[in-house]
Amino acid sequence: MGDTVIRNHIRRLRFEHGEMTQQQLADAAGCTRQTIILLEQERYSPSLALAFRIARIFGKSVEDVFELEQPGSRGY
Repeated sequence: MGDTVIRNHIRRLRFEHGEMTQQQLADAAGCTRQTIILLEQERYSPSLALAFRIARIFGKSVEDVFELEQPGSRGY
């Protein structure tokens, strides 16, 4: 399970929500802008609490924002 990647739609959702900046999202989610940058680059997997906070900001379910991609698969 070490090769599992968590894909996300944060960048697209930010722009769909009035071109929200990374800093605005970070402030609303209670994290740093650097965390948002790493999430968008898919270089960081969020905690469950952060994933829920981000999803709620966009009015989405966690599954609408984040996808679990396992080795050999191309998403769901």
